[in-house]
Amino acid sequence: MSDIKEQIERMMKLKAGIRNKVQAKKTRPEGDISKRDSSALRRIQNLRNQFNGVDKSYLEPAKSIPIIDSCDVLVVGAGPAGLSAAVAAARAGADTMLIERFGCFGGVISTVGMETLGWYRYEGTQDCSGIGIEMEKMAARMNPNSVKFAFNDSECLDAEMFKIVADQLVNENGIRPLLHTFVVDAIMEGKIIKGVVVECKSGRMAIEAKRVIDCSGDADVAYFAGAQIRQNKKKDAMGMTPVFNTSGVNSIKFKKHIQKFPATYADWSDGEWKQETTGKENGLKSPYLSKEFKKAQIDGVIPTNLGREGQNTIGGTWSGITDAGEATNLNLVHLKGFDPLNVRDLTQAEMLGRKNTLHALAGLQHAVPGFELAKIRNFGMTIGVRDSRKIIGEYNLTRKDVLGQGRFIDSIGIFPEFVDGYNILVLPTSGRYFHVPYRCMVSPDVSNLLVAGRCVSGDNTSHAAMRNMMACCVTGQGAGVAAAISIREKTSTNNVNIIKVQEELKNQGVRIK
Repeated sequence: MSDIKEQIERMMKLKAGIRNKVQAKKTRPEGDISKRDSSALRRIQNLRNQFNGVDKSYLEPAKSIPIIDSCDVLVVGAGPAGLSAAVAAARAGADTMLIERFGCFGGVISTVGMETLGWYRYEGTQDCSGIGIEMEKMAARMNPNSVKFAFNDSECLDAEMFKIVADQLVNENGIRPLLHTFVVDAIMEGKIIKGVVVECKSGRMAIEAKRVIDCSGDADVAYFAGAQIRQNKKKDAMGMTPVFNTSGVNSIKFKKHIQKFPATYADWSDGEWKQETTGKENGLKSPYLSKEFKKAQIDGVIPTNLGREGQNTIGGTWSGITDAGEATNLNLVHLKGFDPLNVRDLTQAEMLGRKNTLHALAGLQHAVPGFELAKIRNFGMTIGVRDSRKIIGEYNLTRKDVLGQGRFIDSIGIFPEFVDGYNILVLPTSGRYFHVPYRCMVSPDVSNLLVAGRCVSGDNTSHAAMRNMMACCVTGQGAGVAAAISIREKTSTNNVNIIKVQEELKNQGVRIK
C-alpha cells in the first residue's frame, strides 16, 4: 500500500508540473560499478592496466578546437534507439543532429546484420507501438522481396536495404546527420552537459547542444560526462556474435529438412545454455540449429575446442531463407570471455569470430541439407555486442518489473514480457507486458543527458529485455520527445513534466499504458 500511496502522491505533483527525483534502488546491481575518473593521471593508469602495465605516456599539448555546429538535440549513435530518438525529437519540433561512427544508419541492423526488430511476435503478444513499428512497416514496403520470420508474423528486414530506409527517415524528418564521426569526450559545465568532442576525417572538433541523448549502446557519452555506470565481469557477460550471411543454399531442400526435423525452444537447452523458461515457450517452433553442429563435431568436420579455453560455441538461429538461396542473419557463432570496451579484446574477438564462422560454414555444409554448396556471402561490418556499460539511473529496472508486469506513472511506452539473455527465455504469448519508466534513462549525476537503448539502467534480467531492438526503439522515442519537451518548457531533462512528455508521445502514436 505504501508503494501505491507514493505513486499517487508523485502523480499529483507531476500534474502540477513538479517532478521528484526518485533514488535508485538500494539493491546493488550486478557487475563492477564505476564512473570516469576526473584525474587525468588515474585515467592514464587505468589504460596502462588495460594494456598490460605499459609505463610510457605522451603529454598532448593543449589546443583550441573549432565548434563546427550547434543544435537543440544531439543524438549519438544511429541504431534503432538513435534513429527513434532523432525522429521523435525532430517531430516534436527540435533542431536535431544525429552522429554515427559507421558509414550508415541502422546500428546492429545494418552493421551487424541482425534483421529482426521484433522476432518475438508469437500468437498472444501485446506489442508496443511507435517509431519502431513504423520503421518495420516502412522497410517491408520498400523491399518487395522481404520475407517473414520462419514461425510467426515478424518481419525479417533486409540489412542492406535498411540503410536506404534509415537514410529516408533522416531526410524526411529534417534531421542533420554526421556519419564517420566518433564522440571522444563530453563538454561539461559542472554537472550539465553542453555538447561533445568528436573525431572524424575532418579532424577533432566540438558540437554544442542543449540536450544530448546517448544511444551509443555502450553508454560512452554518459561515461565521458561522469555518470555512474556498471559493467558485468567478462565471465558473467553475454557473449558477442559475428553474424554472417551465405549464398548458394538450396532453399527448398533446407525447408524440407526443417519441416521434417523442427526445432523448438526446448532445444535451446540442449547444449550449454540451459534456458530458464516459463514452460509455455518449450513447444513453440524455433529457427534453431544445434544438433547438426554436434554431428559435425563428432564426424571431425569442426573442432571441439573453438579457442578461448572452450568458452565459444557454434549453434543458434537463422532468420530468413530467400528463394534466391540466401540465408541471412546466421546467429551461430558465440564468443565469451571478451571485453567489448577493450580494443585488444575486440580485435581478438573479431578475428576469432571470422575463424569460427568458417567452422560454422563447414558444419552447415556437412550436416544441414540444402547447405552443401553454400558459401560466405558476407560478414557483418562489425561484431555484435550484447552486454557492456549500463548507467545507474534514477530508477534501476529489475527482474520483477519485466517479468511481473511492472507499472509506472512515468511510463514512456510499453514492452511485451519478452526476455532473452543470461540463460533466460520468456516469450510474450500470454499477452503480459510492462511499462518502461522514464527514470531508467536518467542519470542523477548529469543534467540534460538522456540514455536510450541497451544501456538504460537495470539488472541483468531487465537488460535481457531492454537490449532487444524494439525495446530500444521505445526508449529512443521516449528520450527524443522528453529532450524536445524539456527545451520547449525551459527545464532540464531531470525535471521535465512527464505528463507533457506522455501527451506528445501519444500524439506520435505511442501506447503509454
